[in-house]
Amino acid sequence: MDANRVKQILSSSADIEVQYNGVSVWIDKLHEDGKTATVELRGPLEEKSEVDISELQEF
Repeated sequence: MDANRVKQILSSSADIEVQYNGVSVWIDKLHEDGKTATVELRGPLEEKSEVDISELQEF
C-alpha cells in the first residue's frame, strides 16, 4: 500500500478492511516519514504496532 491510499483510508468514513500479515487491523496514523504507520489489531486485544505501509494489504 502507498502513503496516498493510507491517507484516503484514514479520512474515509467507510469501514475499509486492511490486513497486516494476514491479520485484520485498523490504521491509527501515518507517520511523517510516509513509510510507516501505527496500526491496531481489530478485536479485544487492541495491540498497537508500528509497521511498514508496504506490508499493508487492502481487502
